[in-house]
Amino acid sequence: MALNLSVFRVRALSAIVFAVVMIGGLIWNQWSFFLLFIAIQLGCLYEYQKLIALIYPSYKNISSVHKWGLLVLGTAMMFLLGPNSLGIKDISMKFVGSKIVPVILGILIIADIVTKKINLQNWVISFFGLVYIPMNLSLFYQLKGFMANTFFADWSFSIPLLVIATVWVNDTMAYIVGALIGRTPLSPISPNKTWEGTIAGVILSVLLVTKVIGIWVPIQEKFIFLISLISAIMGNFGDLFESKLKRLAGVKDSGTMMPGHGGFLDRFDSILLATPFVWLLLQILF
Repeated sequence: MALNLSVFRVRALSAIVFAVVMIGGLIWNQWSFFLLFIAIQLGCLYEYQKLIALIYPSYKNISSVHKWGLLVLGTAMMFLLGPNSLGIKDISMKFVGSKIVPVILGILIIADIVTKKINLQNWVISFFGLVYIPMNLSLFYQLKGFMANTFFADWSFSIPLLVIATVWVNDTMAYIVGALIGRTPLSPISPNKTWEGTIAGVILSVLLVTKVIGIWVPIQEKFIFLISLISAIMGNFGDLFESKLKRLAGVKDSGTMMPGHGGFLDRFDSILLATPFVWLLLQILF
């Protein structure tokens, strides 16, 4: 796969614009952080439903209440699993989520019963989507909380930033190196990816994040190394999983949100799998 400069320019420009939006949402305040991942969750879950409907024809027949209610349920789950400190006056978002989640779930079940469209396979698919997307993304709030009770409270976004930066640097380095010297296909699931690009992406992203970004964040270098290593490795598995979904669905991209990158799932597939493993790593370490 030769390096296409025009495609690379489009990818680079859209990635820069998107990075500015992401970083702004991460560091501005807790509300921007919270709402950023709500928006990401909605985009990813919507595209997940579209892909699944192409893979499993029966999923096309779910009721409108099930289809759109799942997006509302995912958002309510983000409320429920959100930070304790977030709220309006004396009402926390976690409290709101705890009241809304069972109500919406009940409405979805009743709607499927009434419309005679209840189907166990479709409910398993929807449940997996809720675990895969909103539940995994909600762990970002806990990653942020790891730094909240330190002397560096203003740097509570450090770990989420390390995860996102590692995944994006890995993706970029793997694309460039794979296009220049890649010869050995990584997997039939994603024929454009090569072993050379993948290995180089992991090594370069870990080194760059540890040695460059690590200078600016108040975390010991050995922990930055472990966080970036887990993010890079598991991010590749996340990318392959989403590629498998797209291959089964017969589409190239999950959406058209970013020129040169595709949709929400295309952009965040690696993060969706990297996040729970980084969270698990921190649970073990601390």
